[in-house]
Amino acid sequence: MWDERYSTDDYLYGTEPNDFLREHAALIGEPPRDVLCLADGEGRNGVYLAGLGHRVTSVDASAVGLKKAARLAEEKGVALTTLHADLTEHEFAAESVDAVVSIFCHVPAAGRPHLHRQVIQALRPGGVLILEAYTPAQVPRDTGGPDTPDRTPTAAELDAAYAELAIELSRECERLVVEGRGHTGPGCVVQFIARKR
Repeated sequence: MWDERYSTDDYLYGTEPNDFLREHAALIGEPPRDVLCLADGEGRNGVYLAGLGHRVTSVDASAVGLKKAARLAEEKGVALTTLHADLTEHEFAAESVDAVVSIFCHVPAAGRPHLHRQVIQALRPGGVLILEAYTPAQVPRDTGGPDTPDRTPTAAELDAAYAELAIELSRECERLVVEGRGHTGPGCVVQFIARKR
């Protein structure tokens, strides 16, 4: 599905980073830090962070998307590592990164507990998780995001999944999301920031 969606000359979600990430990127710390970008698709968020001087690995299930991410990195003159993986199964090395960035990473509910555990495991002590995703309230809208609530988390789910971390922000809200032609209007989102103790 995603290979097909990304098989166009343009970038489905544009080439600029997500607004929430841009607003909170300083929480990652002084570069260079090791950062995992989950479900990074065509690379806009990973390339942005690499441009700040971080060592970024963009992870996605779409090989087509990752090829476009590598091309975008080359165009911007930054180094980007790409990893083709299924986030509901992949295991990350323990305490291997300083930050995990999860922007509109929508995996089925059955696979999310595994992913949540992997995020906690991958973070070094003091490392930060920066997450924005659509909530179930977004599903009936025609402005982006999954067409089934099964792929959308709630703040309550994230609070429970990451209870062992120090949660710095956990809220559901509506905001204008304009990112390429893929996200085009008011969106119901959850915004979540937590740090490993």
